[in-house]
Amino acid sequence: MTSTADMLTAPALEGAPGVLHGFFTRKGGVSDGLYGSLNCGFSTGDERANVQENRDRAVARLGLGPERLAAVQQIHSARVVVIGEDWVPGPLEQADALATRRRGIALGVLGADCAPVLLADPRAGVIGAAHAGWRGALDGVTDSVIDAMTGLGAEPSRIVAAIGPCIALASYQVGPEFPAPFLAQDSANARFFEGGHFDLPGYLAARLERRGLAAVAPSLADTLAQPELFFSHRRATWHDGGVAGRQLSIIALEG
Repeated sequence: MTSTADMLTAPALEGAPGVLHGFFTRKGGVSDGLYGSLNCGFSTGDERANVQENRDRAVARLGLGPERLAAVQQIHSARVVVIGEDWVPGPLEQADALATRRRGIALGVLGADCAPVLLADPRAGVIGAAHAGWRGALDGVTDSVIDAMTGLGAEPSRIVAAIGPCIALASYQVGPEFPAPFLAQDSANARFFEGGHFDLPGYLAARLERRGLAAVAPSLADTLAQPELFFSHRRATWHDGGVAGRQLSIIALEG
C-alpha cells in the first residue's frame, strides 16, 4: 500500500481505471481525546457533529460530496446491500457489505480491528465493500459481496480486492475454543492459527483467492500495534475503558 498521514491506498486498486478508494487512518479529523481525530463511527459515543465532519472530510478526499456516502449499520453478518440508481441517503440498513454499479457513490465500511475489504471490476464498472470481523468472515461476507457484484455484471476473474488495515496475526490472541467453528468448516483452516493467535487477513485472503479473483492485495497494517495511526477496539478494552473510534474505508466509481 501507499500512504499519506490520513489515508492508505492499495496499488492493486490504484491501477484500476475509474476507481477511487481510500483506507483512512485516524489522522486528519476534528474529534479529540480518545476519539482523536478522524473518528467516523456514530455509535462510538463521540459528538455527532464531529463524526459527521470527519466523514464529510473523508468523502471529500475522494472529490465527492457528503451526500454521496452510502453506508450500513454493521452487525457482523454476511448480508450485503445493493445500492441502485434510486438510492438516496436515509436510515441505514443492517448489513456488512455493499455493492453498486452507480457512479459517484462512495461505499463506506467502518473498522477498528475488523477488516475492511474493497473490491472492483473496473471493466464492468462494479464495486463492493465489506466489513469482515471473524464472524462475518466465517459466515462468508466476502462471498456475499462477490455474488452481489456478479449479479450486477462483474466477473470474478476481473475483480481486484484489497484488504485494509486490521488486527494482524501477531496481535490477534484467541482462546482455545476459538478455532472450533473454523476447523468445523474446513480442517485446512488450521493454518490460520499459530501459537494461540488467529490470522484474520490471511483467512480472508484465502477465501477471496478461492473465488478466482484477478488479484487479492493483503493487509500491510496492524490496527492494534499502530496506535498513532489506527483505532483498535481490542486495545481500547485493555487501556482506554473500551472507548475507541472507527476508521472509514471507502470505494467509488468516478463520474
